[in-house]
Amino acid sequence: MQASDSKLLKKDTFGQVSLIHGESGPLIRRDAREAAIALRWLARHLLAREARALAVLEELDGIPDLIRLDKGTLDRSYLDGVPMQTGRPENIEYFHAAAKLVRCMHRLGVVHNDLAKEPNFLVMADGAPAIIDFQISWFTGKRSALFRTLAREDIRHLLKHKRTYCPNHLTRREKSILDNPSTVSKLWMMTGKPVYLFITRKILHWQDREGAGDR
Repeated sequence: MQASDSKLLKKDTFGQVSLIHGESGPLIRRDAREAAIALRWLARHLLAREARALAVLEELDGIPDLIRLDKGTLDRSYLDGVPMQTGRPENIEYFHAAAKLVRCMHRLGVVHNDLAKEPNFLVMADGAPAIIDFQISWFTGKRSALFRTLAREDIRHLLKHKRTYCPNHLTRREKSILDNPSTVSKLWMMTGKPVYLFITRKILHWQDREGAGDR
């Protein structure tokens, strides 16, 4: 494929993401071969996690289709949408549909684990929601206590976005969920997040909305 047929969307220490224009239409390619040598094994592991989640969720509209996975690259379908912070969904129907999509994802045994990032929610051309970037997702056949906790966190992060764009439509129950993060979330905020922010912002130079071009 010629270089003119691709557009670089994102590049970091875990590789790069490109929009590829092929004969069958556009696709997104995540390339772990471009990752830093010390992190290449981890980048490949994240490719495998994303591929597994996409395969499990293939029946859902609003989730990219897995096209191909090999040792160093993952191809998935391109979604015609814009990141949440660009699309600014102020229609409550968007959040009703997004909540339904997240619940369907959970019923199939997948938690996303990174829905706090606005770029991981898209506003499609028809106004519908979509979800991308399943690198740190988790698939399990058992609805364990940990799975239920992480699923609740997925919902809580969606509600944070709803609070940003449709605050007047939050229900009493949703406000209660927002006001009561799980123990896992509290521990993360106290211990893991400061380390994460130091690494991503000071060392990797990521921004809060990193990945906004990855559709």
